[in-house]
Amino acid sequence: MTISIYAVALMALMAGSHADVAPEDTTVVLQGVTVSGQRQRDFQMRSSQSAVQVSHDYLQQHFSGSLMQTLEGIPGVKAMAIGSGQSKPTIRGLGYNRMVVSEDGIKHEGQQWGDDHGLEIDQFAVDRAEVVKGPAALLYGSDAIGGVLSLYTNHVPTEPLTGSLQLFGRSNNEQIGVTAKLAGRHGNWFYRVGATLIDYADYRVPTDSIQYYSYWIRLKDGRLRNTAGCERDGSVVLGYAGYRFHTDLRISDSYSKSGFFANAHGLEVRLSDIDYDHSRRDIDLPYQWVNHLKVLSHTSWQSDRLRMEGNFAWQNNHREELSEPVSHGYMPKPDGTLERRFVKNTLTGNLALHISLGNRHELSTGLNAEYQHNRRGGWGFIIPDFETASMGIYAMDRYTLSEGLKLNAGVRMDYAKTHISSYHDWFLTPIDNNVSVYKERSADIDRSFTSLTWSAGINYATGNWVLKANVGKSFRVPIPKELGADGVNYHIFRYERGNASLDPEQSYQFDMGIHWDNDVFCVQVDPYVNYFPNYIYLNPTAEYVEGLQLYNYTQARVLRYGVEAQATWVIDRHWEAEVKGEYLYAEQLSGDKKGYTLPFSTPWSADAGIKYSFQWHGDSFVSLNARLVGAQHEIVPPEKPTDGHWTLNFSAGKQIPLSGGKLNIALHADNLLNKKYYDHTSYYRLIDVPEPGRNVSLMVGLEF
Repeated sequence: MTISIYAVALMALMAGSHADVAPEDTTVVLQGVTVSGQRQRDFQMRSSQSAVQVSHDYLQQHFSGSLMQTLEGIPGVKAMAIGSGQSKPTIRGLGYNRMVVSEDGIKHEGQQWGDDHGLEIDQFAVDRAEVVKGPAALLYGSDAIGGVLSLYTNHVPTEPLTGSLQLFGRSNNEQIGVTAKLAGRHGNWFYRVGATLIDYADYRVPTDSIQYYSYWIRLKDGRLRNTAGCERDGSVVLGYAGYRFHTDLRISDSYSKSGFFANAHGLEVRLSDIDYDHSRRDIDLPYQWVNHLKVLSHTSWQSDRLRMEGNFAWQNNHREELSEPVSHGYMPKPDGTLERRFVKNTLTGNLALHISLGNRHELSTGLNAEYQHNRRGGWGFIIPDFETASMGIYAMDRYTLSEGLKLNAGVRMDYAKTHISSYHDWFLTPIDNNVSVYKERSADIDRSFTSLTWSAGINYATGNWVLKANVGKSFRVPIPKELGADGVNYHIFRYERGNASLDPEQSYQFDMGIHWDNDVFCVQVDPYVNYFPNYIYLNPTAEYVEGLQLYNYTQARVLRYGVEAQATWVIDRHWEAEVKGEYLYAEQLSGDKKGYTLPFSTPWSADAGIKYSFQWHGDSFVSLNARLVGAQHEIVPPEKPTDGHWTLNFSAGKQIPLSGGKLNIALHADNLLNKKYYDHTSYYRLIDVPEPGRNVSLMVGLEF
């Protein structure tokens, strides 16, 4: 898709900008989160934690590649890019197994511990999203120590037949894609089906060479060779929606295949016979593919004062990483290309009971249970086989003192048991006096964990103000990688070693929220303080194993604090301005790196934007945004500081009413000036790879 197509679309969006406009209304649009008056207050009063709702329209208008890149406009939310087609979510600098991604009430379980493992979720199936920032272990248990990204695909259609068809593309990696949905309702029965196809090429960066361990590597046409990929998603839902009873069954399957940047997989690629520059759309070794199959059932029943619901799911995550067979250390050259295989099956069950006790008390209780079974394969080792079983029970009371004053408190008890299987190398390693052994990489380990967590908060509303505060304790069970890893992580250029004696990670956090809104100005400030008595992280050492730096899993006392702020000004019926920013500070209070921050710490950032809305055969808008990211000099050696940078971004959209539907056009451009910069949270910066250059995304969709 050429840039001229985007230019034509832009001219169509701009046409008629001086036409008549609709009468003025009092709706405030906060980056796609549309709120007004009582609706905004009701949402702010619903929880004492910092939370943001994201509408389906926002997801369409701000389409920027992956789901997490689309959600990056929310203060505190970041996307760690993985090549050109995937990204991992972080909330307030915490990601991987420190935040939960929930889909229709079920915790999404893949191989999320990996830096290069993205979300196996069809972003175009998502109807709306909600981000909870801060500890949420009370409802979700382990892993929700940093927050929750809740995705909802459970919209119940009201018409006999509705649907949509969307075509989209991106200029930087020449992505092309199509997604389609059909839904309908007949009486109390309803259905939804959807499918998505995506294909993309190697992506471009604003440089012609990179440096890997003092070797200079040239890039053809500024492209990161072998970062092409594809994605195939499909889902079907059948359900019954009555006045008091609702049940549905959802089956979804997500498949993706993507190449690893060849020069990031080790210097051995210099000896490869593969012509990586032959085509920018082929996927050569090394590459990965993953298939995530999910079967999810949701059932609820309610009376006037009672609501019961149950969510049950089975998930199968099958991932394989393939690369050219080469020898490392004492390992001889393997026979095949299968470097690693992970097959994870997860069974999940959630039961919840909500009781209204009079006009003031809302009592919620629940039970969560989960079983994980993971098996590995291939000639490369990084994590062992494991099984994990966990169960938690909670109770939470919400007490209304008055319309403007609400209290909430809850407590939760969890038990988890993890079994890690022993693993020995398939090749011999010499140890002494000409004696060789099959080296044990992982011992047979059984660990049990018990944790008590709690949370308490207050919401207060008066006039245009909403004030809230929340204090709570969360926990996280050490994952098998942290307990039993012992191998080379080629994609992050280091040797990782686990620690079988790790304790459960504990977290204490205090959050505040200050919100003021008069339908012209809207201001939100969310400060927080977070203390970890035993934060788990990979500690870089001065040792080298198999030619790579050794990182050990360790624990340390850590203090984190920060603030997120956002202000919106509706200047008039056409113009709207917004400023937002975030700051995070982290410091280790004990251990070998006492006084240092945490690796890959997020630098401060700020955004300023202006938006012009107008009416011309439908709702239309254009907006310009400047993003400023500060330098990061707070590092953990051997990390290097990262300079600050700024980028200019552009968005435009139009909704054209049609008979029986509407046509949506969304245009989004990142890094308009094609600036070269480095993201401090990206491991690619370690080999001098900058972030993608100019990237224009276009989506055209028909809804009927």
